Amino acid sequence: MRKRSFTIGGHQTSLALEDAFWNELTALAEARRLSLSALVAEIDNQRGESGNLASALRLHVLETLKRKISRA
Repeated sequence: MRKRSFTIGGHQTSLALEDAFWNELTALAEARRLSLSALVAEIDNQRGESGNLASALRLHVLETLKRKISRA
């Protein structure tokens, strides 16, 4: 697990995820020409008040990879 800190909506937050998820999130951000912080903030906005942010990030990676596989 690796912990990273972000400022989202003016609030500082720390997230712990496995390296595999950080690596994939970084690749997704780069593919969209976003910073990792911008991608995390976008996912945070999409999740609304449900669930926690770390889970939302993992689910985002899972859903993105599932879409890629289904197109192949």
